[in-house]
Amino acid sequence: MKSKTTYQRRLFLLLVLFSLSLVFCFLLFQYQREKKFKEEQLNSSLQLFNVQMLDALQYGIDAKSYFENHRDMFVDLRVTLISTDGYVHFDSQEKGRLGPIPNHLQREEVVGAIRNGKAYTVRRESKIDGRDYFYSATCENNMVVRSALPYNMTLLHVLQADSDFVWFVLVISILLFLSGYVVTRHLGDNISSLREFAELLNSGKSINNFPPFPKDELGDISNHLVSLYKKMQEAMADSEMEHEFALHEESEKIRIKKQLTNNINHELKTPVSAIRGYLETILSNPDMDPDLKRSFLEKSFSQTERLCSLLSDISTLTRMDEASMMISKEPVRLDLLIFEIMNEVKLLPEDDRMRISTNVSEPLEIMGNPSLLNSIFRNLTDNALAYSGGRDIFITLEQEIDDFYCFSFADNGIGVDERHLDHIFERFYRIDKGRSRKLGGTGLGLSIVKNAVSFHGGVIYASNREMGGLEFIFSLSKK
Repeated sequence: MKSKTTYQRRLFLLLVLFSLSLVFCFLLFQYQREKKFKEEQLNSSLQLFNVQMLDALQYGIDAKSYFENHRDMFVDLRVTLISTDGYVHFDSQEKGRLGPIPNHLQREEVVGAIRNGKAYTVRRESKIDGRDYFYSATCENNMVVRSALPYNMTLLHVLQADSDFVWFVLVISILLFLSGYVVTRHLGDNISSLREFAELLNSGKSINNFPPFPKDELGDISNHLVSLYKKMQEAMADSEMEHEFALHEESEKIRIKKQLTNNINHELKTPVSAIRGYLETILSNPDMDPDLKRSFLEKSFSQTERLCSLLSDISTLTRMDEASMMISKEPVRLDLLIFEIMNEVKLLPEDDRMRISTNVSEPLEIMGNPSLLNSIFRNLTDNALAYSGGRDIFITLEQEIDDFYCFSFADNGIGVDERHLDHIFERFYRIDKGRSRKLGGTGLGLSIVKNAVSFHGGVIYASNREMGGLEFIFSLSKK
């Protein structure tokens, strides 16, 4: 009896400790959640003020006048008008300040607003007056309105979470402790049943006919353990099914590789058959007209170049698929790479060339593979020259976000039918098979582009431009 009572008390103390830990975690979570809600509520109010001020600016009302007429909406409100280059056009607290206002482009709420349209910072020390503020910024039409409230006792009270729910949780906890004490008094039968259950598990026998535990709290837990064990057995069965599915996926990969091999064989047959036909004709007609013979040899040479290009593209894709870890990286200047391609296009015959425009003027250096980076811009350029039917190519650095460059590569040609856009990065996919072969395409260029972009930590997608032509948007990691 003494041993049973001691065990009961130990179990009760363990239950109390567990419950206290659970309650503490819940209180901490709920407190942070409510505090976050109040922060967002305050931010919404300041964002509304920011949007109204931006609207007023569009109607020609200057920032100072608008602030003077609406400053009573919040106590101690501070408003700053900033352009997206960080220059401060207006600060409601600029009176009496010595020296110019520093550039605000590095302020975290300004950076967030320029990137996402709006952002806020709960508490940050002002680099101008040294006070802590709650900042809320909104960006629209290349202007950022940032409103701020001093982080004083008034604001601290506004953002503080209510404590009513704490007392509610504590009352519930006390009731749970009392219930737990009652539960521990019925351990006898439950422990016997649990011991029997454990012996069945140890022997590996079926538990389907195991009698249910007593209908009390601990009995419910014990029944839950039985349910968990049954679910574990079901999970093991599911694991076996997943293993079979993995085997199926592996066989599917083998099938895809086989299909790719068949495609490669088919693509190789075309230039090889053409070369063989031209050479057989020349060998079986020794007295062939010299001009015709030269024409056949030139066509054979053209098919040989296409064959070499195809093998090179296949080799590049294979290297990225199966040995990407072996591909080296080094510092690469993207601006020099783009200018090199521009100069090469200028040397093409007038009927074959296109004008290339770019906004890249500063050095753009990333860690990457020179050959693969060159293949991205070169394949996109060759694709535009061969198929776009346009006169201009536009290579634009759209933006620089953290460790990524985002580029746009566009032309003003005929574009691509929408039904093809989801497939143009597939290997050997051709929109116009007859035209592609006539122009010497391998059907792998855009697939190489996608894999090369992915190798450099980026993504790429294609879309038709509203003013005509095809546009590729892709990103490249600097590291």
